[in-house]
Amino acid sequence: MPDIALKRNDRLPVLRATLKNPDGSAVNLAGTSQRFLMRLPGATAAKVTGVPTVVDASNGIVQYAWAAADTDTAGTFQAEIEVTFAGGLIQTYPNNGYLSVAIIDDLG
Repeated sequence: MPDIALKRNDRLPVLRATLKNPDGSAVNLAGTSQRFLMRLPGATAAKVTGVPTVVDASNGIVQYAWAAADTDTAGTFQAEIEVTFAGGLIQTYPNNGYLSVAIIDDLG
């Protein structure tokens, strides 16, 4: 079951995620930058590279608003959020796999 599903060319719902450390605690996003990446499994390049919005820094909550080109291709995609901390260190979430994004072909 995907973490989020939407029809091709839809831009709602936005993707919302709570980023967690391996111990289950929320990632503190204060002073960080983030990048959202999404690709089809096996692809060498990301279809989507965007910047999510931090909704609640201390609780690790971000959301990504879809651009029109993000959802124009049906398929089940792998997604992740890279966080760059002060000093340039990067950690990717989830760090034990991917978010699953299903873009379902529409009838129109």
